[in-house]
Amino acid sequence: MTSGERVGEDRLTVEQYKSVFRQHPAGVAVIATTHQGRPVGFTATSVISVSADPPLLAFSLAATSSSAPAITTADTLTISLLTGTQDHIAARFATTGIDRFATNDWTTLPTGEPIIDNAHAWIRARILERTPVGGSYLISLLALTANTQPETTPLVFHDRTYHRLGPHTAI
Repeated sequence: MTSGERVGEDRLTVEQYKSVFRQHPAGVAVIATTHQGRPVGFTATSVISVSADPPLLAFSLAATSSSAPAITTADTLTISLLTGTQDHIAARFATTGIDRFATNDWTTLPTGEPIIDNAHAWIRARILERTPVGGSYLISLLALTANTQPETTPLVFHDRTYHRLGPHTAI
């Protein structure tokens, strides 16, 4: 029994749990760093703001991810929050077994970390903690620098599909 579970309490199945979060839209980001002299990155929908003062954020990463060795040893990384027109980039960084950086739609910051060009926003952050949780790591970060393009609109992921937000979706 894990902490938080009570004897006789029902528990969600993996599929039930996934179904709940498929119905919860999330922003789409590419998280990237440099590992052994090469850029490493992946698509994430788990980025959350934790605190504004100090500027803290977090994301989760499966321990089995091909990016896990890089993220578990990096000091800093970047989070590029994608625009509604960058679904092809999100799809590429979610694909395994390919060179995700084979195209020229990214740039290296002077500090060495890669960012996605023309992203809605990007954040460079220092890793504070890597907490093993279940089969994943919860990565806690301190934001160091950021850049935004407020005239763009974000990409979101909902029910296994990318969606573009814009003025037409406002209520």
